[in-house]
Amino acid sequence: MTPPTAAFHGSLAADALAMPVHWYYDRDALLREYGLVDHFVAPHNPHTGTFMHRTHYAALNEKGDILREQGQYYGTGGEGIHYHQFLQAGENTLNFQLAIELHDLVKNELGGRYDADAWLDRYIARMLEPGWHHDTFVEEYHRKFFTHYSEGKPPRECGISDKHIGGLAQVPALLAALEDQPLDYRRAAVKEHVALTHKHPETLRAADTLVRLLDAIAKGATIRDAIRAEANDWLPAEDIEAWIAAGEADNHVVGERFSAACYVEDSVPGSLYLAWKYQDNFKAGLTANTMAGGDNCHRGAIVGSLLAAGRGGVPEEFRVKRREAAAH
Repeated sequence: MTPPTAAFHGSLAADALAMPVHWYYDRDALLREYGLVDHFVAPHNPHTGTFMHRTHYAALNEKGDILREQGQYYGTGGEGIHYHQFLQAGENTLNFQLAIELHDLVKNELGGRYDADAWLDRYIARMLEPGWHHDTFVEEYHRKFFTHYSEGKPPRECGISDKHIGGLAQVPALLAALEDQPLDYRRAAVKEHVALTHKHPETLRAADTLVRLLDAIAKGATIRDAIRAEANDWLPAEDIEAWIAAGEADNHVVGERFSAACYVEDSVPGSLYLAWKYQDNFKAGLTANTMAGGDNCHRGAIVGSLLAAGRGGVPEEFRVKRREAAAH
């Protein structure tokens, strides 16, 4: 398995492992309801920290109807509802299901070259296709994209200025599909792709950092050397080494030093810390990311891809189920 392909599979593994405890900010509740999550398990209701009951979306017309039967779980119908209640153990959340779709489109249908308009056509078609996925939670950027789309805006103008780490979910997939292209091409393609939905400059900077990190690892650098060379502006190497030497708990670094939430200014350095610390232990790194709670699924785009690229593959126990295997 090439490093880019390994990185793609690693991102899927990290998302699938974290999926049942996604957005648990109360780590005591996470432990009480799931125990140590170091293998794929299914989600269950209730999710004690859910905010589904505070989330709202109403499609303006059929061009914005991306919830369908899941819409009943938004607002007052969402009390205690798990974001991913209908997914199976080892299955990916919506953003990573889209990553698989992107990879297959670019690699198998577009000959390993990126076409933003082709992707937008596929993205819109899949999101509006009844039964294409069974995930309950659809992130805000999707909802706003389809609100704009239903208002008649051209697809290239439907994205928002979003600085959530969810914008990086598809980066490893795209890089795997573009692995035969030169670095400049890959960097430009990732920037164009991420900006379709996440126009915020910090999200674009984070995406470019991940491209350069994975490129360095593919060329033989260790994860730590790559972080030191390509991501020191996000998190200085000496800080990581000092925290590890002091024996700081992972849930202190990701949760106290950096919020476990989705904003890139915290989620990117938190992810880099975990990838650095667990450079040589894929399972421990994914487990630590999962147990840190918060937006652990989307941190997985960084943690999982770096750890898998560094080892050249994903252990068999962490190979995910394809979306087609899902059952409602």
